[in-house]
Amino acid sequence: MANVRLTRRVGFSSGHRYWLEAESEARNAELFGRWASRFNHGHNYFLEVTAIGPVDESTGMVVNIKDIDAVLQELVVERFDQKSINDEVPEFAGLVPSTENLLRFFVAQLSELPGEVELIELKLEETPTLHGNWKKDNDKVTITRSYEFAASHRLYIPEMSEERNLELYGKCCNEHGHGHNYILEVEVSGEPDSITGFVTDLTQLDEAVEELVVDRYDHKNLNIQVEELAGKVPTSEVVALAIFSKLDGSIPGVLESVRLHETARNIFEVKRNDL
Repeated sequence: MANVRLTRRVGFSSGHRYWLEAESEARNAELFGRWASRFNHGHNYFLEVTAIGPVDESTGMVVNIKDIDAVLQELVVERFDQKSINDEVPEFAGLVPSTENLLRFFVAQLSELPGEVELIELKLEETPTLHGNWKKDNDKVTITRSYEFAASHRLYIPEMSEERNLELYGKCCNEHGHGHNYILEVEVSGEPDSITGFVTDLTQLDEAVEELVVDRYDHKNLNIQVEELAGKVPTSEVVALAIFSKLDGSIPGVLESVRLHETARNIFEVKRNDL
């Protein structure tokens, strides 16, 4: 019997704070950077739960969604929605409520799903520009951060005729170029910090990506103003590969992938495992 994957999405609103009462103000600032505060801040979290299993021949379903929803309501929504995680979820009384630690908590809570399905992936969105993932195949938690830059380019090969360029690239070979609002997603893994659970330092990650990519690409002509793209046709495939190469080894943690959204319909990804 072939297996089918099912993903169910649930939302909850919670407050949390990055602050350890036993530590000094200076130590908290060292651990949590600009997010260190004695006071809560809140998020509209979204949790995506992906499970896999065989299709029941009698019902045509992998599992009854009502059964999945009941589990998510009991173990996630009822326990976290409209709650202060530090103060009202007992398991986090002495545990930093980082995205990474929340993911590991949900992995343990949702390890036994109804029916014959098996939990294989979780995605927890903390903000539109920050989410974490866990995958069963490597039992690894990763953090993905999103950035945006606007740039222009022209898809054109000088050695080819105008006719051939037009045939190959269509309107993208317009001699005056065209632009996009690119969205860049950078996925990072690392050894979890023993205190915070963080797999990367977000402040350092932001600074590195801003310096190496955003500041250099934003409001630039990719054909002529970005050194690593010189002499290349700056398709999004080529740009994504160049960004991966630029960031690899220059950010805190291990670069797992970059995803480049050229438009809402065109998305290109470079994954470490594919190189």
